[in-house]
Amino acid sequence: MNKPWMFVAGIVLASQIAFAETTLKHDDFAGVTLYYKVITPKDYDPAKEYPAVLAFPGGAQSMPMVDGMIARNLALQAQKRGYIVVVCSATAAGLFYEGGAVVFPAFLDKLLADYKIRGKKFHIAGISNGGLSSFHIAASYPKYFWSVTGFPGYLLNATDERVAALQGRCLNMHVGQLDSGWLDTMQKQSVMFRAKGMKVRFTIERGQGHVMTTLEGVGAARLFDQFDEAARGCGK
Repeated sequence: MNKPWMFVAGIVLASQIAFAETTLKHDDFAGVTLYYKVITPKDYDPAKEYPAVLAFPGGAQSMPMVDGMIARNLALQAQKRGYIVVVCSATAAGLFYEGGAVVFPAFLDKLLADYKIRGKKFHIAGISNGGLSSFHIAASYPKYFWSVTGFPGYLLNATDERVAALQGRCLNMHVGQLDSGWLDTMQKQSVMFRAKGMKVRFTIERGQGHVMTTLEGVGAARLFDQFDEAARGCGK
C-alpha cells in the first residue's frame, strides 16, 4: 500500500511537470539523432534573453531519466526564476561522456541559434553519469559555459590540458556522505582544483547516498542559486 507521503510527493511532482512548459525535440548531428526536452519560462518571449541550463540525467540517460530529473531537480526552479533548461537523452552513440559526445559542439550552436541565451553561455549540470558528462563536455568546449555542476560528478581523464580548460568556470561538486567511492574521488579532485586556483564549491550531503534527495524539490533552489552566482561572478 502506498504511504500518504508518497501520494503527496506524487502530486507535487506531477504538478511541477504540468506547470513546466516542456517540449520534446529531436535533431540529427554527426549521423545520430538526439532527443531532448526544453523547459521554457511562463510567458516565454523568443525575442528576450534568458539564462540557460544544459542538463544530463544519470543511469542510462534515457528519456524516463530525463523526465525524472526535470520533475525532481529542474522544473520548479526553472519556472520560478525564468530559465530555459535543456535536458538530453542519450543517443545510439552512447552516453555523453563517451560516444554520445559526438553531438557537440554542433548541438550547442543549434541551441544558441534557436534561443536567445544570456551571454551566449550555459550552465551545465548532471547527476552521476550526467555529472561525468557535464564535466567532460565543459572541459572539451569551455567557451560555452559559465559553470559546471556534478551532483555527483567529476572530471574523467583529468589531464593538465583538460583541467586548465575549466579555469574561470564555477565548479560545483556535491556528493552524498554515504557514497564512499564517489566521495573520495570528488574530494581529492576538488582539492586539486583549488590548488590550481580554481573556484570550487564542494559539499558533502549529510546522510545521503548516490541519489541526493537534499537537492530535489525545494532543495533544488541551491543548484539554481549557484547558477545565478556563477553568472554574476566567477564564470566571467
